[in-house]
Amino acid sequence: MDSTVRKSWDDFLNPDILRPRLIAASIYIATFESLKDSIVENLRMFFWNGFDESGHKFDMRYKSTVLNRNRSPVYASLDWLKEMEAIDETDLLSYERVKNCRNILSHRLFDAIASKGMPEDFEKCFVDMRNLVSKIDRWWIREVEIPTNPDFDDANYDELDILSGRELGLHLLCAIALGDETECRTYSEEFRKRTQDK
Repeated sequence: MDSTVRKSWDDFLNPDILRPRLIAASIYIATFESLKDSIVENLRMFFWNGFDESGHKFDMRYKSTVLNRNRSPVYASLDWLKEMEAIDETDLLSYERVKNCRNILSHRLFDAIASKGMPEDFEKCFVDMRNLVSKIDRWWIREVEIPTNPDFDDANYDELDILSGRELGLHLLCAIALGDETECRTYSEEFRKRTQDK
C-alpha cells in the first residue's frame, strides 16, 4: 500500500486524530456562519420596518444604500461597513482568507480530516474570523445600539467591556467543545443552579 494512502487511512481511523479535526472543522464552519450573520443581519435589521402580509418589510434605503453595491448581500454589507469605517481593507483581505479556509473545510472535508489535515492557515484564519466578529459586533453596539438606547444616556463604559451575545455564544461554543472536560461541565452546572426553580 502506498505510504500516503496508508497514512491517510491511519489518521482517519484514529479517533485521537479524527475527532479533534472534525470538531475543529465543525466549529470553524459554525463560526463562519456567525461571521456572515454579523456582517449581514445587523445591517439588515437596522433597515427593518416590521411585517406585512408578505413577511418582513425593509426600508427602501436598504436596497438603495446597501444591496445595490453588490449582488451578494455579504459583499454589499462589507462594502457598506468599510464606508462607515467599521472595517478596513485589511479586514476585507482577512475575510477572503477566512472564506477560502471555510470553503476547503466545507467542500473537501474528508481531505481536511484525513489525508491532508487541516488547511495550513487554519489557526490564523480562525483567530482572524473571531476578531472580525468581535470588531463588527462591537462597532454596532458602540455606534448604533448605545447611542440609540436612552438607557445608556450619560453611561460610562469601557469599550473593552463591550461583548455581544454572538461573541459570548462563540466563546462558550469553543470552550465547551474544545476545553477541559471538568471546566466545561461548570457551564452547565452553573446554568442549572441559576435557573433552578425559576
